[in-house]
This record gives sequence, structure tokens and C-alpha cells, in this order.
Amino acid sequence: MEVHVSRAVSRFRRPLTLLAGAALLAPLALTGAPSASAEDRYTVTPLEFTVRAGGRSCTVDADLYRPAGVDAEHPAPAVLATNGFGGSKSDGSTDVIGKAFAERGYVGLVYSGLGFGKSGCLITLDAPAIDGVAASGLVDFLAGTRAADDGTRADYVTSDAPGDPVVGMIGGSYGGAVQLATASTDHRVDALVPLITWNDLAYSLAPNASDAVRGVSSDTPGVFKWQWTNGFYLIGEGQPLLVPSLDPSRFGSLTCLHFAAQACDTIRLLNSGRYPAAATRDMLTYARGVSPASYLSGVKAPTLLVQGQADSLFNLNEATATYRTLAAQGTTTKMIWQAWGHSGGSVPGELDLATGNLETSYVGQRILAWFDRYLRHDESSDTGPEFAYYRDWASGYGTAAAVPARSRTMYLSGDGALVDSRSEVVAGSRRYTNWLLPSSHSESSLAGLIGLPDPAPYDTRGTHLGWTSPPLTAPLDVVGAPKATLKVVSPAAERAQSSGDAADRLVLFTKVYDVAPDGTQKLVNRLVAPVRVPDVTRPFTVELPGIVHRYEAGHRLRFVIAASDTAYFGNRGIKPVTVVSAPQDTGVLELPVVG
Repeated sequence: MEVHVSRAVSRFRRPLTLLAGAALLAPLALTGAPSASAEDRYTVTPLEFTVRAGGRSCTVDADLYRPAGVDAEHPAPAVLATNGFGGSKSDGSTDVIGKAFAERGYVGLVYSGLGFGKSGCLITLDAPAIDGVAASGLVDFLAGTRAADDGTRADYVTSDAPGDPVVGMIGGSYGGAVQLATASTDHRVDALVPLITWNDLAYSLAPNASDAVRGVSSDTPGVFKWQWTNGFYLIGEGQPLLVPSLDPSRFGSLTCLHFAAQACDTIRLLNSGRYPAAATRDMLTYARGVSPASYLSGVKAPTLLVQGQADSLFNLNEATATYRTLAAQGTTTKMIWQAWGHSGGSVPGELDLATGNLETSYVGQRILAWFDRYLRHDESSDTGPEFAYYRDWASGYGTAAAVPARSRTMYLSGDGALVDSRSEVVAGSRRYTNWLLPSSHSESSLAGLIGLPDPAPYDTRGTHLGWTSPPLTAPLDVVGAPKATLKVVSPAAERAQSSGDAADRLVLFTKVYDVAPDGTQKLVNRLVAPVRVPDVTRPFTVELPGIVHRYEAGHRLRFVIAASDTAYFGNRGIKPVTVVSAPQDTGVLELPVVG
């Protein structure tokens, strides 16, 4: 039995699948043309496994890559990988992991994640107790303690101890989070390389850039990121409904055949635009429960985090939250901010499947060194600095011992200036009013994702406020997440927030532009910070998405508060906002600056 969604959904699904799969989850590739055929260098064996996860038996579809010469007398370490959301073991990016590592003498096992390709069971958003358990069953196979359904055994993987294979995991996005989910409960996994993945899905799908209680997590429901969320919902529902994945409990809901029930409930609640207390608590609990933010304490494997600077789905703040948690608990971890992410950003010389530059790209070299050190136990392998970031204004990566602290403070003056000293603040007040429809545009829209023209970022007069600095006298290099401390006045929002429905609280969006001498402005990687203000009567702090950007001499910084954004749900009703500035009480913008 096979059921497909409409052609319209299929047309929409393809570009997003490419973003989440082949285009952005291509961490590995071959360098140069091999002198021998692939058959002489490794063999590929299709396998199926039946694993018990989440109270159900799930079929897992996999391919085993065995390098030539590897046998019980000559074992090799293994690499385990799965696809990004909407992909499969053979999506053109996942299978290249098996090929690339087999070329380098590793046993590769790549598989289609649960609910994707020909693997059964429901999509459970990389839940440790389900997706993590399924992956752990494949680790059993690599340990030689279980066979595939056809009786195939892998008795040629290097081991740390009986039943404990030497195995690393690699993959991006959906294939990144599953590594952390697996390693949190199965400590046989020896090394992780999660690329462009999340820390807290509650933040990813409905971010609140204010009121963070741990990392990026907030107890105040965020602002629904409807474009990305519904795009991935359509990808999930666009999967073929194969016999191995049939679940009679889903047939009563023709609008949610492929996802676990709680995932469906979360999507419905977000789309409703309402956040009643009990349902909201359940939503946050579920989304956070399947997220690394909830289980990182169990992750002990050395972890190399790679996150994309051009990524409005899982921004740099998510990787930073994971990095800081792992480091604080003593887990060996390092972090790289590369150019590309879910929103594009590929540049020449960066890690790229199409050009096959694993050995010549910076990130590719770091990945090889990471596995050399923790899978081949090469003590001489240099795994690189603690933190590295891609610079588009200089050759190579910048490095540091930690993510830079905020070191430049600016103030929001009443006359619309962004000044360096509180004494320069001019007393005054300014006001904007939201429309019932979005009046600002920042992130790439659905039009851009399906290949239609996507307008440049804009803000409509009267629906935003901006503060602009004088021209810079020297270049300013910002590396990290800017932070703004704000206080606004909105009697309408104050009245509305007393209703008890979190959706009635004030919503606003903050961002920082680079304004050139000719007046043209650039929103770095088109990133914006959505805020559902916890209490409009009190000051609040906003952590903007992390960026890596040089503001050149002669350019100006422009900090903007906007009433809405096309990629998000906004305010319910009209809520005029006034920002009052005075030398003794004004908004503050803090920038993490290097150099």
C-alpha cells in the first residue's frame, strides 16, 4: 500500500528536501578520481533490521559499506549515519557518507531514519527513546552481537570491549540530532559530528529570543515560525505510506498519518495561534523532551559541533547552547561556525559535496582529524581550536578559545541615534503601530524556497523603529549573538496580557542592519529575533541570532524593532508601542566584538 500527497505538495516538498537533505547535509565527498573501481575498494550490501522502539517493531532500511581487505583478522572502526528530514539512505547526501568513509578504510552503515525512505514507524522528531533506541540497535549489529534480518553479521569492526564497537556518527539537521539522542543512552558511541542541528525544538519552531531560562529555552511560548514548520510538516506527510510503517492509530486522522500524535498536536496548536496554559505547557514539554536541551547530560562522546551562519531554521545560538552545556559537564567538545546552513550560504572552498573537497576544506579536515583521534585513537591527530568561525572578509577561519564575550555597548537615543555613551542619549519618545497583516520581511519566504522571486528585507514606515550609529571610523568585527535590553510602553498590550492566553502578549522583532555609505542596507544572513514579551510592564532582554560579520569603516549599524515579520505569526489585535529614551533609562545594545 502506498499513498502520496497531491502534486502541489510534492512540488513544494522537493526544494525543502534538497535544503534539508542533499544540498545542505553533504558533509563528505571523495577527492580526486580513484584509480580503481568502487567494487574493488568496497562492497555495498543492502540490509534490513527489525528493531523494537517506542513499543512497536520498526523495520530499518540500511546499506553496509565494507572496505576491501577488512575482515575479522583486519577489523576497522565504523561510521553510522542517517538522513536529514525528508531524505533517505540513498538521497545523494547520506549515501556519500558510506562511500567516503569506506574509501578511507571505515566500515560505513547508513540507514533511512524512522518514517523515511523504506524504514517503518512514525516520525518522532529524533526522540531518544525511539529514534535513539533504533540507532542503538544498529550499534548492536556493528558490535557483532546481533544479525541483520537476513543473517548478515559484522564481525570485522574494531572493538573497545566485547559488545562495544568503535563507532562514530555523522550527519546533518535531522541526522545531527539523532546522534545526540543515541549517544545520550548508548555510551558505546565514541565520537559525534552533528551538523546544522537543533538544541531545543520549542525554540526552533516558535522562538522566543527573550526570557531564556536555559540556553535558548524559554518558559514563555515563542512566536510561531509558520513557514519552516509547515514546510517540514508537508515533507513528512508527503512520505509514501509503506506497509512497514502502517499504524492503525493514525487512520482516524487523515491530516497526520506520518507523525507521532504529540508532534501533530504541537503543530496544530502552533497553527491555531492560541496558547492556553495547559496545552502550551504540554507543547513545550513535548518539543523540549525530544530535543538535546533535555538529555545532553547523558552525552559523553567527544562531539564536534558544526553550525551554519546562514541558517534561519537552526541558528548559531542553538549550537552555542549545546556547546556550552557539553563543555560545562566535562564532555569533550569543539565548535565550528561554517558559512552555509539551511538558508543557503555556500561559498567556494567551503565543505561541498559537489566539488568533493573533504581533504582541502577546513571543515572537512577537522572532521577527518576528529575521527582519526577518537575512532583510530591517533593521539597525534590535531583536532583544532575550541572555536572557529568562517570570515567572508579574510582568507581562512578565525579561531578563539571560546565564543567571544560582548565587549561593545551602544545606547538607543530618543532622536533615533545609536550612540556609544549614555551621556550622548537625547531624551525623547518614538512610536510605531502594527498592522493586522505583516509589514516587515526578513527571512527567505516560501516563495524563495520554491524558486520564486524573494524580495529583499524591508520594513514598512510607521510599523517599526530604527536607531542608527554614526559612520564607523574603523572596521568592526562582530562574532556572536548581540544582546539588547529594552523597555517599551504599550497600554493595549498591557491590557491584553492579563487575559491568561500567552498569545495575547506583545510580539515584536529585533534585528541589526549594516548600512553602507550610499544608504543601502544589509540584514546579515537575513536573521531576525522574534520576541513574545514576557511582561510588557518590565524591561526585557533579547538575545539576537549569532552572526559573523565585518562592518566596514564608513558603514553604520542600525538596530530595528519591527512590529511583524512575514515568516512568523504576529500580534493579535492592534498594539501600538512607544519607546522612551532618557540618559538615565534607555535601551542598550551589546555586541560581541573581536580584534
